[in-house]
Amino acid sequence: MAYIIIQLLRVAAILFILRAFLSWIRIGGDSPLAGIASVIYQITEPVLAPVRRIIPPMGAFDLSILAVIIIINYLLIPLVAQTLG
Repeated sequence: MAYIIIQLLRVAAILFILRAFLSWIRIGGDSPLAGIASVIYQITEPVLAPVRRIIPPMGAFDLSILAVIIIINYLLIPLVAQTLG
C-alpha cells in the first residue's frame, strides 16, 4: 500500500513541477500544449487554491507550488523509509 501512495505522490510532484514550468510560458488556445496545460491546471488547482490563501503570490512569484512540493517531499520521507526499512 505504501508503494502505491509513494508513486501517487511522485506523480503529483511531477504535475506541480510541470505546472510551474507552464506558468512561465504563454500558451495560446491554438497551441498543441493548450489541452495538456488545461488538464494539469484542473488537476493541480484544487490543491493550490487553499495554499494560496495562506501564502499569497508575491508579485510575479507564486510560492504555493513550492510549498506543495515541499509538503509532498515531507510526506514521502517517512513512507520511503518505511518501505526500505
